[in-house]
Amino acid sequence: MRLSLQNFAIREADWETDKSVLLELRKQVFIVEQSVPPEEEFDGLDDTSYHWLVQDAEARPIGTGRLLDTGQIGRMAVLDQYRGEGIGAAILSTAVEKARTLGFDQVFLNAQVHAIGFYQKAGFIETGPRFNEAGIQHQKMIQALALRR
Repeated sequence: MRLSLQNFAIREADWETDKSVLLELRKQVFIVEQSVPPEEEFDGLDDTSYHWLVQDAEARPIGTGRLLDTGQIGRMAVLDQYRGEGIGAAILSTAVEKARTLGFDQVFLNAQVHAIGFYQKAGFIETGPRFNEAGIQHQKMIQALALRR
């Protein structure tokens, strides 16, 4: 069943406070839905990353994403019934803007091949060969950032 959202809220999450909620979202999308092994999903990089939490109008958690200090955007996860509502695009644009304010000159991500078009619409371009990560074909994509004055 698809749900149509009237509104949702995205905020920068605090890893220590929001850890269990963020991990549960990622578990549902990556481990349960996509069969990613837990040891690959939980990579030990969360403590030093920026995270976002998306909640629906009733404050239920429905999506997340993170930005590493390397400029890599990842762990973007939106619960299945909420996809197609602009939530992923909101997480992505928020992460890109955060990277810009931190002074990064570019951001990158490893896109699942089926999602390449989504990232292209957001200004990312493919670079390098495709590769297998956690049993899923991926493509590295980059976006140059112009600093706002």
